[in-house]
Amino acid sequence: MAQSALIVIDMINTYDHDDAALLIPSVQESLPGVTRLLHRARELDVPVIYVNDNFGQWRSHHGEILETALKGPHADLVRPIAPDDGSLFVVKARHSAFYETPLGYLLTQQGVDHIVLCGQVTEQCVLYSALDAHIRHLRVTVARDAVAHIHPDLAEAALRMMERNMGARISTAEDVRF
Repeated sequence: MAQSALIVIDMINTYDHDDAALLIPSVQESLPGVTRLLHRARELDVPVIYVNDNFGQWRSHHGEILETALKGPHADLVRPIAPDDGSLFVVKARHSAFYETPLGYLLTQQGVDHIVLCGQVTEQCVLYSALDAHIRHLRVTVARDAVAHIHPDLAEAALRMMERNMGARISTAEDVRF
């Protein structure tokens, strides 16, 4: 049976990096969309999978990543979208949610053939994850109001590329069909 999954990319974040000042305003803008998607996915029993950078902390696990972000100066950006007990969590080290992670296997085990992407950064991790999903023959939806960017022009170009080159459906969080 075909199934959708919500993939939340890199939202568990301390925002302690060079591009944070450019990224944070966009995260604040996208947070309501991410929150809406999480609420709807959980209400519909759609699997929610957080795929998050480990920030080079190779001994860390998802609990430590979340705890560190919640203790940081930008906990207000993490608290509203924190994983619940039913959420799944995949740690990644590179841009794509699929690159050398068990995400592909997890999606197969869950019977997922459609993923909804939200999170950050549109022109980086979201774009590369959409491409890797596309080459795995997964249907992809990106909620444009639930993704955050560093550079608005590159984010717009990335959304156009996902739609045109990868056949991704670009919609609002409200219009996402799981």
